[in-house]
Amino acid sequence: MSGKDEITPVLIENRIFTCRGEQIMTDYHLAELYNVKTKRLNEQVKRNNKRFPSSFMFQLATTEWDNLQSQMATAKRRTLPYVFTEQDVSMLSAVLKSDIAIAVSIQIMNAFVQMRKTIGNHQQLLQLSKDFTII
Repeated sequence: MSGKDEITPVLIENRIFTCRGEQIMTDYHLAELYNVKTKRLNEQVKRNNKRFPSSFMFQLATTEWDNLQSQMATAKRRTLPYVFTEQDVSMLSAVLKSDIAIAVSIQIMNAFVQMRKTIGNHQQLLQLSKDFTII
């Protein structure tokens, strides 16, 4: 992603996936949004590992990565990616320590919140359709 690309809610939402029952983002996509190399992002996470518990950040298994790759267009990797839940994404701005990281983290948090609202609205509509039968 170049510095000229605008980070929109749709751009972020298209980088949020579901794995192990959690909404996650890959290290690659986060690095792209934060305008840093994936290696640097992962180095900072390892240096600050107390901020990133395994329940919020984990490395994908081969089958999970294969499934995820079928949902997105991405280059092949030599290593399995790390993925971050919403809770850990919020920690990244603290360890990357840049104005870009702060701004992007806020946008990502807003995207997660919006997705939750959308999912909640869909669940309400499904429940309403179950409650009412059209004759």
